[in-house]
Amino acid sequence: MIGKLKGLIDSYGEDYVILDVQGVGYQVHCSARTLAALPAPGEAAVLSIETHVREDQIRLFGFRTDAEREWFRLLQTVQGVGAKVALAVLGTLGVADLANAIALRDKAAVARSPGVGPKVAERIVTELKDRAPAFAGIDPTLAHLAAAVEEKRAPRPVADAISALVNLGYGQPQAAAAIAAASRGAGEDAETAQLIRLGLKELAK
Repeated sequence: MIGKLKGLIDSYGEDYVILDVQGVGYQVHCSARTLAALPAPGEAAVLSIETHVREDQIRLFGFRTDAEREWFRLLQTVQGVGAKVALAVLGTLGVADLANAIALRDKAAVARSPGVGPKVAERIVTELKDRAPAFAGIDPTLAHLAAAVEEKRAPRPVADAISALVNLGYGQPQAAAAIAAASRGAGEDAETAQLIRLGLKELAK
């Protein structure tokens, strides 16, 4: 099993790179984001590799970091997500942005990926919701609040404050983050108006 390749960039295809490793050219499929970050032909590159072995073919998938490869594997545990869709998601969102989108239930961000419809985006954020905070540099309190808002069990002042910020044009994840920070500072008994005021201050930072 190939875990890593280090060599020279030989050439690029639409969704792959040919990596010359001591005279052997490996065809490695990558996300658009990874391909864009790789150097010009003739220059050195290192890729973390995921190997898929089937009866009729062996395919190599390449990533700039081990963390990106782990997300590639994790995404494919979701029903309906194969290698192509996983690469599309990673081509649209960096690993930190993806982790935050899942932790904050931001289905719209995931659905921006080519070939990812609302239903698949919903499954990704739902099935991976408990794993994302561990991958993201995100406050667990915020992740729990986002889940509470999504499931309509957040305290009424918090839900109303988030709704008010969304009505002002802020995205749901940004509004939830701002109100989470505001509620930590104001305490559990804070009124909606106070949370909105503090939330707007957070968004202005």
